[in-house]
Amino acid sequence: MDSESLAAAGLLAALSRVAEILAELRHPFVRSRSFTYFLPPAGARTGILFTLPDGREVRFAVSVIASGDAFHVDGVAEAEGDVLLDLSRRTTPDIHACLAVLDDYAGELAGEAGRLIEELLDEIV
Repeated sequence: MDSESLAAAGLLAALSRVAEILAELRHPFVRSRSFTYFLPPAGARTGILFTLPDGREVRFAVSVIASGDAFHVDGVAEAEGDVLLDLSRRTTPDIHACLAVLDDYAGELAGEAGRLIEELLDEIV
């Protein structure tokens, strides 16, 4: 397998891993659903959407876009357009660094999700 094929396989594996990490996020009082979709022409976003009891939606997502000779990775937690956690865009020309950023961002979002959901639920009561 050539290096470009190996890079593509590594990126697919990383996106699957990130999707699994975020899909495993749960809260006993909040409905959730996972999502993954393509960002044309060469990107993808994966995450989870929580629906609070008051109807507000909270989204945790990681995106990766290949553009030119670089990869752009970002992550966000937001509720109805209000940014709760912004993992700013990181650009790297190296696929291995891109994969590391994807994993880091998924871990950061997963680590903060419970606290952020609890804070939003406290606002309801």
